[in-house]
Amino acid sequence: MTQHTILACDDDPDILAALRIYLTGEGYRVLSAADGLEAVRLVRTETVHLVLLDVMMPNLDGIAAAERIRETSNLPILFLSARGEEADRVLGLHAGADDYIVKPFSPGELFARVRSALRRYTQLGGLPSGGAAGPGPVTAGSASGPGTGSVWRTGELVLDDKRKTVVVEGREATLTPLEFGILRLLIAHPDRVYSSEQIYEAVWRDVALDPRRTVAVHVRHIREKIERDPARPRYLRVVYGLGYKVVSDP
Repeated sequence: MTQHTILACDDDPDILAALRIYLTGEGYRVLSAADGLEAVRLVRTETVHLVLLDVMMPNLDGIAAAERIRETSNLPILFLSARGEEADRVLGLHAGADDYIVKPFSPGELFARVRSALRRYTQLGGLPSGGAAGPGPVTAGSASGPGTGSVWRTGELVLDDKRKTVVVEGREATLTPLEFGILRLLIAHPDRVYSSEQIYEAVWRDVALDPRRTVAVHVRHIREKIERDPARPRYLRVVYGLGYKVVSDP
């Protein structure tokens, strides 16, 4: 069974100490950093499975640190912040965060968010399992014709669920596990419109409270990676007022 390593980054030593006590008590290995620069360094030099990032820090704040981490890694990033306004949450999502925990938080909430993020990334192929069994692939099929196991194709967009790859027009697109999960859901059911709530509950494996902003940010990121012109998408379309779909005949 793999022991997951969590990097906790906060400029408040009391919060860092509390996070270490909470997380080691749950069986996690914990690394600590007091600023964003140290967090980025540790992600690049150590084996890290999840990052807890405070937003307001010296030297390099959490937003900038998340952007740098995302340049080289798809691991889960959870923001810790006393600022819970929607604009701050959206800013964090744009920087590449997967979730946002508002201070003060209870140990129970922290454990639930951490377990959920690790489970989600394990099931989407982004992390070693740690002994947890992920789900099997979506029912075999193709957006444009007979399925070949876990491979789906529409136009020049090909998603291989077994290899966890996405190729569009001959080039490989690098998606985060969450982005891959969204695209897999949509391409496996071409022309079917999924609401933000349905996408969130299927991919995040959590109850959707107000997922519209979260899903919209991830869809925008997917379009930037698979579409020649994201403003005029060929594959991933929005159905205004209803949700999103991958078209079967782009």
